[in-house]
Amino acid sequence: MWKILLQEFWNDLRTQKTRAFLTMFAITWGTISVVLLLAFGEGLGQTMREGFLGAGQRIFMVYGGETSKPYEGLPKGRRIRFTEEDLTLLQRSIPEIDLASVSYGRWGTQLRVGQTKTNAYMEGVNPAFEEMRTLYPALGGRFINSKDVEQRRRVVFLGNDLAARLFGSPDPQASVGRQVLIDGLPFTVVGVMQEKLQTSMNNGPDADRAIIPYSTFRAIYGHRYVDHMVVRPREISQAVAVRRQIYEVLGRRHQFDPTDERAVGIWDFIEQEQQMSMVFLGIQIFLGVVGGLTLLLAGVGVANIMYVTVRERTREFGVKRALGARTHHIKLQVIFEALTIALSGGAIGLAFSALVVLAVGSIPDKEGAMEFLANPVLSGPIALITVAVLALIGLMAGYFPARKAARLDPVESLRFE
Repeated sequence: MWKILLQEFWNDLRTQKTRAFLTMFAITWGTISVVLLLAFGEGLGQTMREGFLGAGQRIFMVYGGETSKPYEGLPKGRRIRFTEEDLTLLQRSIPEIDLASVSYGRWGTQLRVGQTKTNAYMEGVNPAFEEMRTLYPALGGRFINSKDVEQRRRVVFLGNDLAARLFGSPDPQASVGRQVLIDGLPFTVVGVMQEKLQTSMNNGPDADRAIIPYSTFRAIYGHRYVDHMVVRPREISQAVAVRRQIYEVLGRRHQFDPTDERAVGIWDFIEQEQQMSMVFLGIQIFLGVVGGLTLLLAGVGVANIMYVTVRERTREFGVKRALGARTHHIKLQVIFEALTIALSGGAIGLAFSALVVLAVGSIPDKEGAMEFLANPVLSGPIALITVAVLALIGLMAGYFPARKAARLDPVESLRFE
């Protein structure tokens, strides 16, 4: 039976080449539109998320602020500043905190290698800073460790751009183990940061900063107050509770109203990531609707063609009915032809879209000019959804013409001119 259906479909294509080509082209174009729109939208979303997480994963950056409410007889307008003891208190009081680090910051730090001088932002942190801020070392190096902190070692971890500027080589291994003078003091480079995408930042990009142990920083510069604290909850589900407890714990220590959000500034990466995910979900839905409407219009074209086909083949269907063909045989033939056109056009569209995605993804982008464009993602769910939509369009486009064909009276069909 299926062999007969295929033969009839092939014969119809041969007799109506132009009509079949235009119908299949409409489906192919609709498929290309929806798949490429979603692929480039998905790629853009993943790239933007990667760039945002380049500044930190699931973290809170906690800054001192200024009270905006009176509290227990104390006036508003008091400045709140934090020390290392505040971070210790947070870790002891809030068991839901997984990782934490202080951050001492210093602008205009001079770094020198031979005759090469440059200024950069320098930070004093602890080892947990590596994972929280995605400061992963390139091959051959490492981040600062607990021994560096305990012994106040003069070791430095360099951003990749800063290392290339100082040592004149983009190869991270050319910098590891070498000496660099930081404000006149010798430091040993223990690692260079892997190159990463970073679209969100504080105090400049990580690629252009120097990282040393916080104990070494404090010993050299004598800072009493930290620039900020970085903490990460164990689970995302605990983020709201941890944030509330930070205000409560610090409020008791520094005597301010725990509801006073101006007393403590918190840069909430978790909330921002969730908001960004919702924005890109909305973009994906919009692109999917646009592409889906294009595909739907193609489906309407298929339905119109099938109506015309039914009309032109009225005598044929009448002869088949007169020879004993049942109603469902006629329906099956028309639906099969509509499905075959839809799925064939869709297969061509999917194949072409995959080639476009591969071609765009292989474009060299040494300067990062196409970072956000040349990253389309042809995911499995997108392909499955497209195939499902095509199947639905084929069924709908074939069902109604098939029903009309099946209702034809054999006698009247044979008289049709």
